[in-house]
Amino acid sequence: MKRVLLCAALLGTGAVGAQPAPCPHSSEVKQADMLGVWKAEFEGRGHAGTLLLEKHSVYAQSVSGTIDRNGQRSLLAGDVEDGEFTLEESADGKRIAATWLGEVVEGSCGREIRGRWTAEGDPAAQAFVLRKH
Repeated sequence: MKRVLLCAALLGTGAVGAQPAPCPHSSEVKQADMLGVWKAEFEGRGHAGTLLLEKHSVYAQSVSGTIDRNGQRSLLAGDVEDGEFTLEESADGKRIAATWLGEVVEGSCGREIRGRWTAEGDPAAQAFVLRKH
């Protein structure tokens, strides 16, 4: 009898047979999907840092945060719109030191971004991958 009651209680809460949230199309990824910890890798160089993205304090649909490269931190601010990812990096909080331009990888449920990182004043961009941790 206890087993029947437990099953009935679980079914009533949606815990049994609950469907996972559908994976959003890359163009549907929003600011809320970007929040959290991300690992960055540069092609051929491996680990490039750990990003923490949070809600931007001024712009409602944007993110801000930091990148930590072995204890050296820079500030970040950017957004994602229609699957296109833009992030600006600043060492001093005043000038842009680098830009991250990429696209949300289709089928990644908003958990992977690929693109190009470019340091200010250096025309040679580096391929990057961001993966949500």
